[in-house]
Amino acid sequence: MKRSVVFVHGTGVREEGYNSTLATVRSELHGIRPDWDVRGCLWGPEHGAKFIPGDTPIPGYAATGGGAREDDRDAAIAEWEVLYRDPGYELRLLGLRPAPGQGVVRGAPPGKRFLTTVREYRPSPELLDRLDRHGLRADFTTALDSVAASPEVRDAADTIDQNGYGHRHAFAKAVVAATLAEAQARGADALAGPARDALVRTLSSELSGRSRALPGRVRQAMKNSAMRRATRWTVDRRGALSDTLLPKVGDILRYQARGEGVRRLIRRTVEHAPGDRITLLGHSLGGVACVDLLAMEPLDRVDQLITVGSQAALLYACGALAGLEHPEELPPHFPTAWLNMHDPWDLLSYTAAEVFKDRVYEVEVSSGQPFPLAHSAYWANTEFWSAVGEWLG
Repeated sequence: MKRSVVFVHGTGVREEGYNSTLATVRSELHGIRPDWDVRGCLWGPEHGAKFIPGDTPIPGYAATGGGAREDDRDAAIAEWEVLYRDPGYELRLLGLRPAPGQGVVRGAPPGKRFLTTVREYRPSPELLDRLDRHGLRADFTTALDSVAASPEVRDAADTIDQNGYGHRHAFAKAVVAATLAEAQARGADALAGPARDALVRTLSSELSGRSRALPGRVRQAMKNSAMRRATRWTVDRRGALSDTLLPKVGDILRYQARGEGVRRLIRRTVEHAPGDRITLLGHSLGGVACVDLLAMEPLDRVDQLITVGSQAALLYACGALAGLEHPEELPPHFPTAWLNMHDPWDLLSYTAAEVFKDRVYEVEVSSGQPFPLAHSAYWANTEFWSAVGEWLG
C-alpha cells in the first residue's frame, strides 16, 4: 500500500519559511518511512492576509511607515523554491479560480485547445539546442510528459480564458521547475537564474506565440504576500506594528471570514497526491483547516490526521470551529486515526482528547523553548518525531 503525507502549514507562513519547514518535514518523515511521498500545501500567499494601506486608507496608518514591500528578487527566489518542490503549485492555484464566461466560442473550447497544445507540444530546434548546452534534454522530456499529464493541468484547463497566456506561462514554469528538479536529483550542477528564466521565456513563447508574465491574482499574490517588520520603527509605530502582526493575526481573521479558499486548496492537494492512503499533517491554523475540512466532507483516501500546535479544540469549545458546531460530535466519516501534538509552553497549542473524547490520541512534547519560539520548534524536536514515528508505526 502506497501512502502520501500532505503537510499544511500554519498562520503567518509565507514562501521562505514554508520551504525550510517542508524540507525538514520531508527529511524526518523519509527517515521514518523512506517510501512515502511527502507533499506540501502552501496556502499563505494566495489565501493569507494581505493589506496595502494605499488601497484602503486607515487613519493613523501612514503609507510611509507601513507596508514595506519585499524585494522582487527575494520574492522570485522564494517562488522558485516552492516550484522546485511542487512544480504544479501555480497550476493548482489557477485550477481553483472560477471558470470565466466564454461567450460565443469559435472552434474548440479554450480548455480543450490548451490541453491539446501542451500535450502535443514538441520543443523547437532552438530550445533543444539550449537544453543540450545545459545537459537537460532528457530531464526536460521527462518533465514535459509528467506535467502535461498531471491533474493540475487538467484542472487548470477548466478555468482558462480565450487568450490563455497566463495558463501557458504557468505550464512553462512548471515544466522548467520539474526539469531542474530532475537534474538536481541525478546530481547535476544547478542552473543559474538568468539561464532558467530564458528557458521559461522560450518555452512560453513557443506555446503561446509570445512570452508574457503570469497575470492576475497568482502573480500578485506571490509578490505581495510576504509582509515583514518595518525597519523604521520610529517613523510610524502603528504601521510597523501592524505589518509585523498582520501575517499571523490577519491569517486567523481571514480564515475565520473566508476559510473556504484554504480548504479548497487542501482538498485539491489531496486529490493530486499519489497513493492509496493519505495522512494530513496540519500545523497551527493549518490543523484547524484540516479538522474543518474533514468534518465537513469525507475525503476517501485520508485515513490519518496529525495536528500540531493546533487551536481546533479551543475553537470548537467556544463555537467558532467552522466545520463542527458545538456540541455536535465528529461525523462517522472523520478519520478514526487522529494524533494531536501539543507543547505546554506553546500558548497556541491546545489539548483535544478531553474535548473530542475517544476520537483523539493525545501526545505532549516539550521543545524547551518559551513562547512564541515553542510554536515553531516542533520540527527540530527529536522527541516530537519519535512520538510521530511510534504513532505511525
